Amino acid sequence: MASEYLLAIESTCDETACAVIDSEGKVISECVATQEAFHEKFAGVVPEIAARAHLERILPVIDTALRDSRCTPEQLRAIAVATFPGLPGSLIVGLAAAKGLALAWNLPIVGINHIQAHIYACGLDTKESIYPCVGFIVSGGHTSLYRCDDPLGWDYLGGTIDDAAGEAFDKVAVMLGLPFPGGPALSKLAQQGDPQAIRFPRPLIEDTKRLDFSFSGLKTAVRYRIAGSSQPEHVGVQLDPKERADIAAGFQQAVIDCLVAKSLLALKKTNLSRLCVGGGVAANRSFRDRLAQECSKRQVELVIAKPQWCTDNAAMGALAWEKIRRGQFDSLDLDVQPGLVRPNR
Repeated sequence: MASEYLLAIESTCDETACAVIDSEGKVISECVATQEAFHEKFAGVVPEIAARAHLERILPVIDTALRDSRCTPEQLRAIAVATFPGLPGSLIVGLAAAKGLALAWNLPIVGINHIQAHIYACGLDTKESIYPCVGFIVSGGHTSLYRCDDPLGWDYLGGTIDDAAGEAFDKVAVMLGLPFPGGPALSKLAQQGDPQAIRFPRPLIEDTKRLDFSFSGLKTAVRYRIAGSSQPEHVGVQLDPKERADIAAGFQQAVIDCLVAKSLLALKKTNLSRLCVGGGVAANRSFRDRLAQECSKRQVELVIAKPQWCTDNAAMGALAWEKIRRGQFDSLDLDVQPGLVRPNR
């Protein structure tokens, strides 16, 4: 059994998470505290509320992960923390906790890229390397494609030019009067509808020169379908249950068609035969099934993160072991780098 362990901290958005991972990449324990109840009435994540919730939960979450792992600070090799991209206040809380513990326990600190970690999470359950691959992150904040030659070496291929796929799911869910978080609720409603009943646009799907996505226009098309072009607001518009379900199904189908088409195009352009998919939207069953079908037809190896490791978590902090093996540690001057996308960092 491995004698060294890694303590990984994740606080990039609205999930406070910690995991203990051994040197072989096995997740010994993990703890995630969600904030859905805090953001529900706003139908979206409020950065200030998220930061305050992290501040209240970060130490209890770390304590729980350590206690469940039965690991002592003396057995830790380093402390890993996601430092970019993400919400400024949320990132600062995680980094401050990591620095404090690193000082108290005399341990090195390793800053990791949240997006690279999502891709790395696809291989947490596999003994074989998932690299090289096309890495595809689909979440509330990101819809991005990368060529990944190894865990730390990647090139940005393309991504959304406006809304992320998960963001579009959440906003359309609000239009349909669904509870927060909107993505899972919309997907559940879509199961009751006919995805062919309403044909929504598929932005950029015919553009084979670009690996970019655009969901803002699709979101607007849904709004017009609900309220009409003459009404300034969709709020209060009454829909019968069948139309409501058909709108959800048609919207979801349009998003999935765009995601699948561009990911397959990325494989063709890079001449790679492995696709690794992570991020919250990767937990969507219809999306997973469609990807599996299309990849099987093309003899492409598809690796999707386990559902519990699609959404933000600290287990994907196992990426830090790759930096540790290369001697890539950070000093206590390490700072956060907020934002949504930093393509080639």
